[in-house]
Amino acid sequence: MLDDVVAVLACPHCGADLDRTGNSLRCAANHVFDIARQGYVSLLPGGTKVVGDTAAMVAARADFLAAGHYAPIADAVAGELADVEGCVVDIGAGTGYYLARALEGSNRVGLALDVSKYASRRAAKAHPRMGAAVADAWQTLPVRTGAASAVLNVFAPRNAAEMHRVLRPDGRLVVVVPNGDHLADLVSALGLLKVDERKQERLTEQLADHFDLIAQRTCEFRLSLGEPEAAAVVAMGPSAWHADPESLRAQIAALPKPLAPTASVTVGSYRPRHLSPGQNP
Repeated sequence: MLDDVVAVLACPHCGADLDRTGNSLRCAANHVFDIARQGYVSLLPGGTKVVGDTAAMVAARADFLAAGHYAPIADAVAGELADVEGCVVDIGAGTGYYLARALEGSNRVGLALDVSKYASRRAAKAHPRMGAAVADAWQTLPVRTGAASAVLNVFAPRNAAEMHRVLRPDGRLVVVVPNGDHLADLVSALGLLKVDERKQERLTEQLADHFDLIAQRTCEFRLSLGEPEAAAVVAMGPSAWHADPESLRAQIAALPKPLAPTASVTVGSYRPRHLSPGQNP
């Protein structure tokens, strides 16, 4: 793990700075976290019980993204960071695909945070200037206050207070959420979980106390999927917890070809709001 990435990390137990000692990270209170041989470190507080993406879900996502199906989304995210320098923290980073794209052609470094150890294993190797840590987005993030030049949140949980805390006062938050008609043809045909029609409204409510919207755009494009890719796009999302793989493959095989659902997402760029004294960070 790069020293530049270690420099933004904080102890999940006491919040103190972390420093590298051999293959471990250690704080002044002597809390120690070993760096796994795959290159990531788990910074979950003791006793945390969370369910992250499974190895199968992560593998499906890695294969689907590596094929370039969501490249327009990655390009849109990277474009929002064109003028940003320093460290980019991706919360709910998954395999690190979007963060890796955001680091290309720059001197930025990246920290990928995800609650799944399987995702973190892949993110740790996604880019030479990226580090990865297992962390829960709903708890205090293991990141020093004001250490991030930018925060990414792509199809991931949003903890507005923590995103605000870790960002520099002049930092940038980039959020990607699916629109109501995202993959609608596939969702309808396979009886998958639908995107909440109020998702954008709820996002606005979640961020209102901590961030101001700078810019917002719709990223929409047609996909061309074979049966394996269609199965992967289901297996990498929330429907994977409810769908039977064998039944899903049979349903996909019976669909009219070609499989060309439309991907539709909103990419929003935000600046942190100055909080008044006494207001929660």
